[in-house]
Amino acid sequence: MSGMGKVLGLGFWMVWTGVALCAADAGASGKAVEGLKSWLGKPRDAREALDKQGFASVALTRSDADQAADALWMDRRDWLRTTRRAEAEASLIQIGDKVLRYEVVRFGDTNTAPAGGRSLFISMHGGGGAPKRVNDSQWTNQVRLAQRYAPKEGIYVAPRAPTDTWNLWHEGHIDGLFARLIENMVVLEDVNPDRVYLMGYSAGGDGVYQLAPRMADWWAAAAMSAGHPNETQPVGLRNVPFALHVGSKDAAYRRNEIAVEWRGKLAKLREEDPDGYEHLVGTPEMGHWMNMADQVAIPWMESRSRRVLPDRVVWRQDDVLHGSFYWLSVPDGTAKAETEVVARRDGAVVNLEKSDAARVRVRWTDAMADLDQSVEVRMGEKVLHRGKVQRTVATLAKTLEERGDRKLMFPAEVEVGVR
Repeated sequence: MSGMGKVLGLGFWMVWTGVALCAADAGASGKAVEGLKSWLGKPRDAREALDKQGFASVALTRSDADQAADALWMDRRDWLRTTRRAEAEASLIQIGDKVLRYEVVRFGDTNTAPAGGRSLFISMHGGGGAPKRVNDSQWTNQVRLAQRYAPKEGIYVAPRAPTDTWNLWHEGHIDGLFARLIENMVVLEDVNPDRVYLMGYSAGGDGVYQLAPRMADWWAAAAMSAGHPNETQPVGLRNVPFALHVGSKDAAYRRNEIAVEWRGKLAKLREEDPDGYEHLVGTPEMGHWMNMADQVAIPWMESRSRRVLPDRVVWRQDDVLHGSFYWLSVPDGTAKAETEVVARRDGAVVNLEKSDAARVRVRWTDAMADLDQSVEVRMGEKVLHRGKVQRTVATLAKTLEERGDRKLMFPAEVEVGVR
C-alpha cells in the first residue's frame, strides 16, 4: 500500500514465525513523511522542536524512512552551504575559543570531481610544546610536503594546531574541529565521506596515533609518521587500515622501539581477527626525518575506502569521550574513559562480546538487516532484545545531528541493559 493509501491506524500486529512484530502502517508512515516535509518547509527559526512533533515517533516503512533521511540530509546540506561558506573561504574554523586555520593544496582535476566525490587528506604538522614561531614553521613545512606526498587526486588540508602545547593534536577540542572541517569539505567541496584520510608527522604523528582509533568511524585509512602514541592502544583500529613509519634510529622518546612494539600488537590483533587490523609498518634505517620513506603510505591509503557499517566494532573510549561509534551508542552522559564495548553483527543478530558500559544502544538501518523482520541483540547466551525495531524520523534526525554524516544516519535503535 502506498503512503497515500488507506490509513489503518498507528500500526497493526501480525505473527511471523512465532514472534510478534509491530509492522509500520503505510498510510500513517506516508503522513509522517508529509508532516516532516511540511516542518522542513518552515524557516529554521520558526520550527518547533522536532521531537515534540507527532510525526517524529510514527513507525516508518523502509521507503518512507529513505525519503525522510534524504529530506533531512538535504535540508542540513543546504543550510550548511549557506552558513559555512564564509568560514570555508577564510580557511578558518572557530568553535568556542579555539581556532583552526588551514591551507589547502589540490590534486587532480580541480574542476570536475571523480564519481562519488573527491578524496580528503588531513595532514598534521610537527612541533608541539614550543614557541609559536616553531609550530608556525612546522605548519609551513607540512604545506610544502603536499607536493612530495603527491596524492593522485583530492584535497590536501594542512591545518595549524589551535594551541602550542605538547599534545597539540590530541586535545579534546580537535575532534569537534576536525568533524566540522570534514563536514564542510563534504558539502562545499564535494568530498566523498568514505575517502577521508588522516596523516601527520612527528607531533602530528602523535595525533594520528590518538585520533585514528578514537575517531575511527570518520576515516578510510590513516598514516602515522615519526610519532609517539603516549597512552593510546591500537584495539580501536579494527576497521581503519593503519600505516606506521618510524626511523629505526629515531630513539627520542623510544619512538623506534614503540613502533616495533606496535608492529607486534597489530600483527597479533590481525591474527586473532583476520578481517580487521590491516596495517603497513616500515622502520627505515633513518633518524627522525625519513626523507619521504613514509610516502609509500599515500597510494596504500588511496586504495582503501571507509567501512561505514563494519561487521565487528571495537570501541575503546579515550580520555576524550564520544557518545557514538559506527552503529553503537551509549546513553548521554554515561561514556567513561578507558572502557570498551565490542560487538559483532551477523545479519540481524548483534552479539555484544564485551561491554564495560551498563547500557548500550545498537543502531539499525536496512542496509544491515531487513527491519520489517525481527532483530536480536545478545550477550553470549543471554538474549537482551528480540523483536522489531521501529524506523522513525526522530531517530534519523538525532543521528544526523550527532554526526552530520548522511551515511551514518540510522532510522532505528534499541537500548539494552547489559547488567
